[in-house]
Amino acid sequence: MTTLTPSGFLTVGASHLEYRMIGPSPESAPTIVMLHEGLGSAGLWGDFPEKLQAATGVGVFVYSRAGYGNSTPVKLPRPLDYMHVEALDVLPKLLDKIGFRRGLLLGHSDGASIAAIYAGSHQDHRVQGLALIAPHFIVEDIGVASIAQIRDAYATTNLKEKLARWHKDVDNAFHGWNDAWLDPKFRNWDISEYLAYIRVPVAILQGEDDQYGTMRQVEIAQEECYCPVDVTVIPGAGHQPHREAPGPTLDAISEFANAVLHVNDSSQGRAA
Repeated sequence: MTTLTPSGFLTVGASHLEYRMIGPSPESAPTIVMLHEGLGSAGLWGDFPEKLQAATGVGVFVYSRAGYGNSTPVKLPRPLDYMHVEALDVLPKLLDKIGFRRGLLLGHSDGASIAAIYAGSHQDHRVQGLALIAPHFIVEDIGVASIAQIRDAYATTNLKEKLARWHKDVDNAFHGWNDAWLDPKFRNWDISEYLAYIRVPVAILQGEDDQYGTMRQVEIAQEECYCPVDVTVIPGAGHQPHREAPGPTLDAISEFANAVLHVNDSSQGRAA
């Protein structure tokens, strides 16, 4: 187990992963582990982790996966099962590395898919709930079209310059995600089979105007999961509810986290 400082790097496998730890450490309180989107990083969450920590009182751990932020770049092209690799190989090692004892996984987009794969493949008693922002379980035409549009924007606008503020190797971050999703073989990507094996409550937050996924993603979770699935549709938000409508998004996630973690505090008579 690594003693966590407020920020730093963890070595997981061959990668050095940047992280931030907000609030109490995993050894003294429950922890919300945040998994970013396909173009995200620890920094791109902005101040949402701090606000979430203040609203819940638990620890909040954010990190940049390999290929993002200031973490070690990845070899391109990424394998098309890169989210499975993160869920089945990297995330278990990371949770052990930080001394994760119990808490939630909070994922956005790609991060939500990774959290779902993990929870559906590991009966990990430490994970007591999933909060999934704009998750994707299958590939939809609307998502592919939007990803193709952002590929064009990356080549013709200042999008690359904007993203370079958050990624030390911006081409590695962008093409690692974009090229995989636009690979014709990726159209068969489908992780819905994992949902039936999730044994903890799930909260899904979906922007009403999400340009990367429809409500079909939510319906799949409701059809496949045997666990409770709580759905919050955020009006006026697209694929980034925590940035486009931070108040309602924070309220929904913190309410879910407080309900799940405080219930377990009461039943177990402990804080961590």
